[in-house]
Amino acid sequence: MEKLSGERVFKLLKIRGFILSMEEVQFITDFLNCFVELHGKLDEKNLISKPVLNFNEAARHLRMSPSHLYKLTSSKQVPHYCPQGKKLYFNREELDKWLLRNRQVTKAEIDAAAIDYIVRNR
Repeated sequence: MEKLSGERVFKLLKIRGFILSMEEVQFITDFLNCFVELHGKLDEKNLISKPVLNFNEAARHLRMSPSHLYKLTSSKQVPHYCPQGKKLYFNREELDKWLLRNRQVTKAEIDAAAIDYIVRNR
Protein backbone atom coordinates (compact mmCIF):
# COMPACT_ATOMS: atom_id res chain seq x y z
CA MET A 1 0.00 0.00 0.00
CA GLU A 2 1.20 3.48 -0.74
CA LYS A 3 0.82 6.60 1.37
CA LEU A 4 -1.91 9.02 0.35
CA SER A 5 -1.57 12.74 -0.20
CA GLY A 6 -4.08 15.21 1.22
CA GLU A 7 -4.92 16.36 -2.29
CA ARG A 8 -5.73 12.82 -3.43
CA VAL A 9 -7.94 12.18 -0.38
CA PHE A 10 -9.71 15.51 -0.99
CA LYS A 11 -10.43 14.55 -4.61
CA LEU A 12 -11.66 11.08 -3.65
CA LEU A 13 -14.00 12.51 -1.03
CA LYS A 14 -15.23 15.24 -3.37
CA ILE A 15 -16.08 12.66 -6.07
CA ARG A 16 -18.22 10.81 -3.53
CA GLY A 17 -20.03 13.99 -2.52
CA PHE A 18 -18.24 14.75 0.76
CA ILE A 19 -17.41 18.38 1.45
CA LEU A 20 -14.77 18.70 4.16
CA SER A 21 -12.39 21.39 5.36
CA MET A 22 -8.69 21.01 4.67
CA GLU A 23 -8.07 20.31 8.40
CA GLU A 24 -10.56 17.42 8.26
CA VAL A 25 -9.01 16.12 5.06
CA GLN A 26 -5.54 16.33 6.63
CA PHE A 27 -6.78 14.44 9.71
CA ILE A 28 -8.27 11.69 7.51
CA THR A 29 -5.09 11.58 5.42
CA ASP A 30 -2.89 11.22 8.51
CA PHE A 31 -5.18 8.51 9.88
CA LEU A 32 -5.13 6.56 6.61
CA ASN A 33 -1.36 6.87 6.33
CA CYS A 34 -0.96 5.55 9.89
CA PHE A 35 -3.20 2.66 8.90
CA VAL A 36 -1.11 1.97 5.80
CA GLU A 37 2.08 2.02 7.89
CA LEU A 38 0.55 -0.32 10.48
CA HIS A 39 -0.60 -2.67 7.72
CA GLY A 40 2.95 -2.78 6.33
CA LYS A 41 4.40 -3.55 9.76
CA LEU A 42 1.88 -6.35 10.31
CA ASP A 43 2.74 -7.81 6.90
CA GLU A 44 6.43 -7.66 7.82
CA LYS A 45 5.79 -9.32 11.20
CA ASN A 46 3.78 -12.11 9.56
CA LEU A 47 6.55 -12.57 7.01
CA ILE A 48 9.18 -12.86 9.76
CA SER A 49 7.27 -15.60 11.58
CA LYS A 50 6.81 -17.87 8.54
CA PRO A 51 9.43 -20.64 8.14
CA VAL A 52 8.46 -21.36 4.51
CA LEU A 53 8.10 -18.49 2.04
CA ASN A 54 6.49 -18.35 -1.36
CA PHE A 55 8.24 -16.64 -4.26
CA ASN A 56 6.98 -13.09 -3.63
CA GLU A 57 7.58 -13.33 0.11
CA ALA A 58 11.13 -14.53 -0.52
CA ALA A 59 11.78 -11.62 -2.88
CA ARG A 60 10.56 -9.20 -0.19
CA HIS A 61 12.61 -10.98 2.49
CA LEU A 62 15.75 -10.78 0.36
CA ARG A 63 14.89 -7.20 -0.69
CA MET A 64 15.42 -7.94 -4.36
CA SER A 65 13.25 -7.74 -7.42
CA PRO A 66 11.24 -10.82 -8.38
CA SER A 67 12.98 -10.92 -11.76
CA HIS A 68 16.41 -11.07 -10.11
CA LEU A 69 15.26 -13.80 -7.71
CA TYR A 70 13.84 -15.75 -10.65
CA LYS A 71 17.18 -15.44 -12.43
CA LEU A 72 18.96 -16.78 -9.32
CA THR A 73 16.55 -19.71 -8.97
CA SER A 74 16.70 -20.64 -12.65
CA SER A 75 20.51 -20.73 -12.47
CA LYS A 76 20.28 -22.70 -9.19
CA GLN A 77 22.27 -20.11 -7.23
CA VAL A 78 19.78 -19.77 -4.37
CA PRO A 79 18.34 -22.70 -2.35
CA HIS A 80 14.69 -23.32 -3.21
CA TYR A 81 12.05 -26.03 -3.50
CA CYS A 82 9.71 -26.82 -6.36
CA PRO A 83 7.42 -29.60 -5.06
CA GLN A 84 4.97 -29.76 -7.97
CA GLY A 85 7.12 -28.44 -10.77
CA LYS A 86 5.73 -24.89 -10.91
CA LYS A 87 5.51 -22.95 -7.67
CA LEU A 88 8.73 -22.09 -5.89
CA TYR A 89 9.13 -22.16 -2.11
CA PHE A 90 12.00 -21.13 0.11
CA ASN A 91 13.14 -22.05 3.61
CA ARG A 92 13.77 -18.83 5.55
CA GLU A 93 16.76 -20.25 7.46
CA GLU A 94 18.40 -21.44 4.25
CA LEU A 95 17.88 -18.02 2.66
CA ASP A 96 19.44 -16.32 5.67
CA LYS A 97 22.44 -18.66 5.53
CA TRP A 98 22.70 -18.01 1.78
CA LEU A 99 22.70 -14.27 2.42
CA LEU A 100 25.50 -14.59 4.96
CA ARG A 101 27.86 -16.62 2.77
CA ASN A 102 31.12 -15.13 1.47
CA ARG A 103 31.91 -13.18 4.61
CA GLN A 104 34.54 -10.50 4.07
CA VAL A 105 37.27 -10.31 6.71
CA THR A 106 37.97 -6.96 8.29
CA LYS A 107 41.30 -5.14 8.19
CA ALA A 108 41.67 -5.76 11.94
CA GLU A 109 41.23 -9.53 11.41
CA ILE A 110 43.82 -9.51 8.60
CA ASP A 111 46.27 -7.58 10.80
CA ALA A 112 45.71 -10.00 13.70
CA ALA A 113 46.27 -13.00 11.42
CA ALA A 114 49.45 -11.43 10.04
CA ILE A 115 50.83 -10.77 13.52
CA ASP A 116 49.90 -14.32 14.58
CA TYR A 117 51.67 -15.71 11.51
CA ILE A 118 54.83 -13.68 12.20
CA VAL A 119 54.90 -14.77 15.87
CA ARG A 120 54.47 -18.47 15.00
CA ASN A 121 56.92 -18.57 12.10
CA ARG A 122 60.00 -16.78 13.38
